[in-house]
Amino acid sequence: MKKVSMKSISMKTFVVLLLSCVCAAQEKSTLPLPDSGNVTLTLDEYNRLVELAAKPPKKSDLAPLPYSIKHADVKLHIENDGVRGTVQLEGEVFRKGVSKVPLTSGMTVLDAHQNGKGVPLLQENGTHMALLPGPGEFSIALDAGLPLRVEAGRAAFSLPAPAAGSVQLSLVIPGDHTFANISPGIITSRKSENGHTAIEATLVPGQPANIWWTTRETVTPTVPREVRFLSDAKTLISVSEAEMRVAVLADITVVQGEPSQFHIDLPEGYEVTGVTGATLDSTETNNGVLTLKVNAPGSRSHQFLISMERAIVGTGTGAKADVPFLSFKKAQRETGEVLVEGAGTMELTATEGGGLKRMDVKEANPYLRSLAHFPPQVAFRYHKQASDTPTLALSWVRFPDGSVLAAEAESAQVTTLVTTEGKSLTEVKLVLKNQAQPFLKVALPAGATILSADVGGERVKPVQGPDGSRVPLLRVGFHPTGSYTVSFVFMHSGAPFARKGGAELSLPTMDIPISLLSWEVFLPEQYKVKDFGGDVIAANRVPAPFREEDAINAGRTRDAGASIYREPAVPGQMGGYVTDPSGAVVPNARVTVTNSLNGATQTAVTDGQGRWVVGGMGSGSFKAKVEMPGFRTTVLNLNYDANLPSMYNFSLNVAAAAETVEVTASAPQFDVESGTNAIHGNAWSYSTNGAVGGSFGGPINGRDINSLTILAPGVANQNASINVMNLQKRVAGVLPVAVDVPRTGTSFSFVRPLVLDEETKVTFSYKSR
Repeated sequence: MKKVSMKSISMKTFVVLLLSCVCAAQEKSTLPLPDSGNVTLTLDEYNRLVELAAKPPKKSDLAPLPYSIKHADVKLHIENDGVRGTVQLEGEVFRKGVSKVPLTSGMTVLDAHQNGKGVPLLQENGTHMALLPGPGEFSIALDAGLPLRVEAGRAAFSLPAPAAGSVQLSLVIPGDHTFANISPGIITSRKSENGHTAIEATLVPGQPANIWWTTRETVTPTVPREVRFLSDAKTLISVSEAEMRVAVLADITVVQGEPSQFHIDLPEGYEVTGVTGATLDSTETNNGVLTLKVNAPGSRSHQFLISMERAIVGTGTGAKADVPFLSFKKAQRETGEVLVEGAGTMELTATEGGGLKRMDVKEANPYLRSLAHFPPQVAFRYHKQASDTPTLALSWVRFPDGSVLAAEAESAQVTTLVTTEGKSLTEVKLVLKNQAQPFLKVALPAGATILSADVGGERVKPVQGPDGSRVPLLRVGFHPTGSYTVSFVFMHSGAPFARKGGAELSLPTMDIPISLLSWEVFLPEQYKVKDFGGDVIAANRVPAPFREEDAINAGRTRDAGASIYREPAVPGQMGGYVTDPSGAVVPNARVTVTNSLNGATQTAVTDGQGRWVVGGMGSGSFKAKVEMPGFRTTVLNLNYDANLPSMYNFSLNVAAAAETVEVTASAPQFDVESGTNAIHGNAWSYSTNGAVGGSFGGPINGRDINSLTILAPGVANQNASINVMNLQKRVAGVLPVAVDVPRTGTSFSFVRPLVLDEETKVTFSYKSR
């Protein structure tokens, strides 16, 4: 029987205990686990979580300051007569967006950069501020400078310490073992090498530190050099109605010294209104002396613009005033120019003396001329001497200013139709250049009334003012840039014609100047008129160069029915135009001109404008035949004067069958007594089925067409002048008036140049035929 030891029993017991622990662990790990995504909570825990979820989130606290500067490292060294170095600032911006961070004040900041890039700076109340984005940290380096005060055996400067958490200073000053003082502040290190002393110190943030040290050199006080300078004053004198203004452009050239201010004796009675200049720092006036203080004493040149003025006493006839000359005290040489201008209309007299030399105004300094607002009248130059002071006395006579001409009429075409009852219907057509005048003031004769008015081809409404009628010269939406037409029609009651007697026609006064007025008077054909008078001239007695419309149109006239221009004929030339009943031109019409004596013929074909011309014609009797398929063939019998060539118009009618219409025309005859042309009797006519025909042919004298056009009994209105026919058309069913407009009669043309706000009259005597 074996014996069991206690040691083996203890080992077995340990093994059994270890196996039981493993089994217990396996049984615990076999507990059922919840499905994925589900959590089993007690009711109290669930309610607590719901209560926490219902609470609003706690807002984060904002930083009390938008920024913080943690540390400033200042490194400076002495350079010549100043202090240069860098200031390294480290900090943090707490808020979002761009924040203004004050960096330093009292320093001259030359540059600012962060991570090799420039930093935008602002200066507010002497403090340099950086615009930095946040939130985030920053590290900014400033290149800065400070002034150095050097006295005998001593040098010093003031350093404004940045408002940072801590400020460290590194300073290098000249000299071995130089003793320096900093207050407030603590010097933590000092060492010397290579002839310089390096100092490390801790400064009080936000407080200026006074730093000074002794120097071995003795600075000898310098005696300031005497200031010497030259002055050149360019003076503009402006004489107006109530005051005299003085503008002085002064150029100062410094020859020696560094002047910090200049002194000027002010003329008595003048008030300084302004002083400007690139180097001007401030001005001061005391006891009649103007002091100019400059911010750059070392500059070799200075320029100032000084303005003064004074009231003029006695602005009536014969006003006088002396011109002031500004003088800089202690100037070694004084030269200058004087330019005088006058505002308004005046006669100005200048009397010079004391070395003042007159010159042409074009020779004056261009900068001085640029200051003038009106044309300069006189100019002078001078070189002031100690014994010869320049003087200039002005006297002037002022004239009242004339009104600005707002509108003018280049021409006025007036057409008057007179009835047997004595009524007259007049159309006034003005070709205007208008700047700003809204209305035309019209003073009508007694018993006259304006019926209609047009501006630029569109109807406008006349108005009645307290002192006369008004015709609009402008209308809404109409903005003319050149000449345009304004017309109006008025009717005058007049007196009936007797068997014989005298009559007078008058035009209204108009308040704009008229260069040339042309007046055509259309009188009934049953009256013979003569003894014309008044303030007009017969149109055919006016020399051709004087007649403005002839110069403008070069003798061109417009056909009433066809709206085409008629060129005047030359001696030995015969021609004209062919139109259809509507007035349209007829191209390719064949015109054959036959000499009635020898049978010689010439043939022409109308061009695209309906014009035909034959040349080399002598005086005599001719037949002109016009042929065109679809139209009646027309033959014109005429007596042709080669020295007074005429243009002949053919108006073709549509042919129902082969028809030929023959018309006889006589040449125009001159009525020397009345200064008009007149055709007495039947000039030309034809009849088909008892009706009056159109203008199949008629002589139109190229020289006299504008001065006179004749109508005779039985001739339709197409043979009248363009102005008469236009007015007849305008009256027919257009004007709001019932008037028996004459369809036949005689036209008389007159002209009057340069009419301005005055009445125009024509008188004549008449007798029934």
